[in-house]
Amino acid sequence: MNEIKDAEEFFQQSAGKWISQRTTHHLPFRRAESGGSDITVEFLSKEHPKITEICQMHKIDPSLAIGGAFVCWDGAMAWDKEGEDHKGDTVFALIPDPENPRKGQLLRERGYAEIVPVAGHYEMDEEDGLNLMTDYDTMNVSERFWFVTPDLRLRTSTVQRFGGFNTATFCTEFRIHESTESEESEEKAEAIAAITGW
Repeated sequence: MNEIKDAEEFFQQSAGKWISQRTTHHLPFRRAESGGSDITVEFLSKEHPKITEICQMHKIDPSLAIGGAFVCWDGAMAWDKEGEDHKGDTVFALIPDPENPRKGQLLRERGYAEIVPVAGHYEMDEEDGLNLMTDYDTMNVSERFWFVTPDLRLRTSTVQRFGGFNTATFCTEFRIHESTESEESEEKAEAIAAITGW
């Protein structure tokens, strides 16, 4: 991978369709749960109406944004109850630090752990990983995303609830290229096999 300049470029490289395989460790129970999801990422320029809308929602001047993304997902986990799903979408807007473009605020329409608008912080590390830190009313969430290759992205997250309940998650995300429906189904199967070794 070439060097990633900033979070805007990271989101640009993330645009597309992905298949994600997830393992979540429920630390208090010492048990792990597997699952997966289909993820679509659309890069949004700073002029996009959704970026303006999310900035206004957070009472921040839209001219400070450098862009962002629209992300939707549809997945399932092994312990899901009947009728439970992991489906939704959200908008991200990037507000860089004026003194360091590799870090700043990340505005979300919908949070990762709570379905409410939330503002977190992002920072690109020395290995060009994108680190996200978000504080909610009842928990703290830390996430890291990084590319192994242009078509293989890894993600980790930890959730710490007030009172000590914690989960740690690892995801392997494989890009799906544009293709016919039958080719896409075959490509998904190959991606799962590459990820899981099945």
